[in-house]
Formats: sequence, structure tokens, C-alpha cells
Amino acid sequence: MALTFTPFRRRPVRAINRVGAGLDTRGHSVDLSADTLRRRAEKTTGLPWVADAQTDEALDVLCASIIDEARLSTFGALVIRARMHGILTTRLRAAELLRVHPEITDLPITPPIVIAGLQRSGTTMLHRLIGADPQMRSVGSWEVVHVLPRKHEKPGKPTVRIAQTRLAEWSLRYLNPQFFAIHAVEADGPEEDVLLQEYSLLSQVPEAMLTVPSYADWLAHQDMHGSYAYLKTLLQVLAFQNPRPRWVLKTPAHLEHLDTLLDVFPDAVIVQTHRDPLRTTASFSSMLAHGHSMFSDHVDAEAVARHWLRRNGDMVDRALDVRAIRPDVFLDVRYDDLIDDPMAQVERIYAAAGFVLTDSTRSRMEEHRAGHAQNAHGVHRYTLEEFGIREAEVNAVYARYRAAFDL
Repeated sequence: MALTFTPFRRRPVRAINRVGAGLDTRGHSVDLSADTLRRRAEKTTGLPWVADAQTDEALDVLCASIIDEARLSTFGALVIRARMHGILTTRLRAAELLRVHPEITDLPITPPIVIAGLQRSGTTMLHRLIGADPQMRSVGSWEVVHVLPRKHEKPGKPTVRIAQTRLAEWSLRYLNPQFFAIHAVEADGPEEDVLLQEYSLLSQVPEAMLTVPSYADWLAHQDMHGSYAYLKTLLQVLAFQNPRPRWVLKTPAHLEHLDTLLDVFPDAVIVQTHRDPLRTTASFSSMLAHGHSMFSDHVDAEAVARHWLRRNGDMVDRALDVRAIRPDVFLDVRYDDLIDDPMAQVERIYAAAGFVLTDSTRSRMEEHRAGHAQNAHGVHRYTLEEFGIREAEVNAVYARYRAAFDL
């Protein structure tokens, strides 16, 4: 039987939630309706809403799902409203930037290295290691939050944006210090590009943070070419501000849409990491429970874990389907090999991508490793039993994947 999950709460957050609950027993004291969010974005930017059928439908479905299903605390609702406001205002400002500088969409995005493996299979470690190469361009955490330059910002001097992201990092550490033992967020480190896809309103991010089954079901039936096209556009916007010759992308979410990714980035090298699903499932379930608890006081940890068990099983099966058609673009990295000798795995990846791993780059990567020891933010402890899931269930979901890679 799953254990009861008790969210961690700072005293000020508990106070905000109590006040909010007293003001509105229905839990809707913060207006998260799609129309209100559109109007607020227009008012803030002074720019008109850019109509797009899929984007508008995505916003409508997502907002309705959040209001009806997410059971947000007052504090959680305030954070989500701010997050949605940032997404929508960024979309409007990006459209204006592209209107003024249409040449941005002509910028080449060189064939990227794309790291796509199950959550908790070493993707973050590998991404940050390769991101230490000064020739490689990754998406920084501060860039995910603040995609566009500030007014009067000097080229190449995003000081204010980085400082704001560091403040957000400190806030997250304060609000949920346990989360950092699971996944340390670094304001100036590489971050998952699925967070850029969130600006298209077509991404896994909402269902990873919140209980939004209606949106998740809707998303599962969408053509994701628009999401990946917008990802490329935002990468071009970032390259316009800070160009480098090579890109390294990373997110487990790509496993579900590798065919679409290869349509948009046809020369990408896909690095798929592998780890025993019994380990990844338990670890990721713990990460999800802690993440959801930042926004809701009603976290059904077992339901969340089971949703993502099914979701991830479908993702790796879809990846296997793409591999059967395009085996030439894949390189496999096992978690144990990565932990034992990470530089040997980087050498394999660079060779597959046609890159040269120089001595100076190797030194930078080794320096990064020395400064990012495992468990630096605490030990992450977890078991499958905490989430009411049996090993046999996990093995059944991942049967095809385990057989393909002898896991």
C-alpha cells in the first residue's frame, strides 16, 4: 500500500493557503481562465493576441483542466498564474521580435546532439557535462525563464535575467529543499528544452507539474510538429543573442516524438540513455510527488506515479518504433557505464557526431565533474513500495524495452 504523501510547507506558504481557502471554498480565488490570461498578456505587452487555432485550443484546454482538476492551493495558483503569464507575454514579444528581425528565422541550427532517455537515467549529468564544452550551445536555465532580452540590455550582457533566475532558484530551494536532492536546478546551467516547448503550449510540462488529465489526454492526440517548429524558432532567437557552432539538447519528453524531432532536425544524433526501469520508476515517482506538492495540498502520489508509469512505457515503445526505421541516428549510453567512466561516453558521442574532443575541452569537462559531485544537495531516498507499485507491474510495462536492451 502506498504511503501517505505529506507536502513540505514553509510557514508563510501555509498562511497564504489558509487565507485563500477562507476567501474561496471552491479553490478558484485566483482567476486562471484562458480569456483573462490572454487579456492580461495583451495589457502587459501592449501587443495584440496572435491567433493560432492549435495554440488557442491548447490554452483553452489547459486552463480548463487546471481549474477543474489540478486542485491548486492558493499559493500554487498564484505561481501557476505567474508562470502562464510569462509564457503568454513571451509569445507576444517573440512574435514582435520576429516581425522586426525576420532574418532570425533564417539562422541555421547545426545538427544537434539530442539526449533522450528515461527520467533519472543520467540525462542531466550527461547534458551538463557536454554543456561544459565552450563550443557547444545548450539552453540555459535562465534562458528558459527569460528567453528574450530586456529593454536596454547590452548585447551579451544578460546580467539582470541571470540575477532574476538565481533569485528564483533560491526561492525554489527555500520552498522545497528536498527537491534539490532529487534534481538540482542551476540558474546558469543547461536546462531541458521541453521547457522551451512549453511556450507552444504543447508539451509534457503541465502534466509533470500538475494533475491535468484532460489536458494530457488532449495532448496525446495532437500533431506535435507545431511544438517542434516553435522550439526551433526559439533556439534561433537564442542563437541570435548568443551564437555558438553546435547545439546539445536534452529532454526525456523527446522519446515520445523522435519522428517529429527528426523531421524538424533531420541530421540530429540521438543519444538514448538506459537504466533499469525499476530504478528510474521509483526515483522519478518521488520527483513527481515532490514537484506536484509545490502547487497542491492534495497529491495522490500513487495516481501520479501510475500515470507516468504508463506514459513512460508508451514513450519508450514509440522510440523503439522510430529506431526500427532510423537506426543510423541513435547512440546508446548505459547509466552504469556513464557513472563508471563519463568521459569515455562523451568520446563515443563526439565521434558519432563528428566532433573532436580536444584536451582543453576535456579539461573543462573534468573541472565541471569535480564541482558537481553526486548527492551534493543531499541523498535522494525512494522505493517503489512508497507508491503502491510492484516490480512485476514495472517489468510488464517495460517488457519490450527491457528485452531490446537487455535491462
